[in-house]
Amino acid sequence: MKTKIVTIFFFIWMTGIITKAQTHSDITYSTETSLEVQTGADVCANNIYINGVWSGGGSICTGALPVSLSSFTHSTNKRTVTLMWVTEWELNNAGFEVERTPIKAEGGKEEWQKIVFIPGKGTTNTANGYIYKDENLKTGKYKFRLKQIDLSGNYEYYELQDEVTIAPPGKFDMGQNYPNPGNPNTKINFEMPVNGKVSIVVYDLLGREVAILLNENREADYYTVEFNGSNIASGVYFYRIVAEGDGKKFTRAMKMIIVK
Repeated sequence: MKTKIVTIFFFIWMTGIITKAQTHSDITYSTETSLEVQTGADVCANNIYINGVWSGGGSICTGALPVSLSSFTHSTNKRTVTLMWVTEWELNNAGFEVERTPIKAEGGKEEWQKIVFIPGKGTTNTANGYIYKDENLKTGKYKFRLKQIDLSGNYEYYELQDEVTIAPPGKFDMGQNYPNPGNPNTKINFEMPVNGKVSIVVYDLLGREVAILLNENREADYYTVEFNGSNIASGVYFYRIVAEGDGKKFTRAMKMIIVK
């Protein structure tokens, strides 16, 4: 059974020190108690009510982990998912692994992947907010979860309640290369709202073809291509996209700088 901890903070009037494990069905500490749980000690119960403040290197047992997560939400902008979560308090919190899995057809096996580790605040009695942006996702549906890990290696999962959908682009588009200037590599994002053919070509200032980055059919989705400018001189260049499909055609040219 997991421990529920309700914490109400007051001024410190009374001091208590725990050096051995305590196990009860419920534990209630008096108003304005200052509780120190020393390293190696555990406080174990079905419900623990700490009406004061507490510190120390010990932990709360019976499966409970030292984080009160009050919210876990997300927002989506094209192919970027922004995850946001808030803790009311933390105890010996090493941090959070952010994990993601694509949602497959019914019966498909979930394949959770760790994408980043966000350090926690250790021990704190104040609320803390966290944010992480998962960028450049492909069209599809995803699940996200947090793996909260304490300093002893114990962990617990918190799954985002909503499925996250990365919808196909609504129109053709191509963005400014980044970084710009490239030194010498740079990337270019483009969007295909329908299946079709796309080409991206780099030209010098005289209009001479320098490199063909892409010339093939692509499905409706978000894409990134990379240009390696190590074989050309530093200077100003242009790149041009020509994309067509479903009776529509899109062209755009943009300027980029290569320095070495």
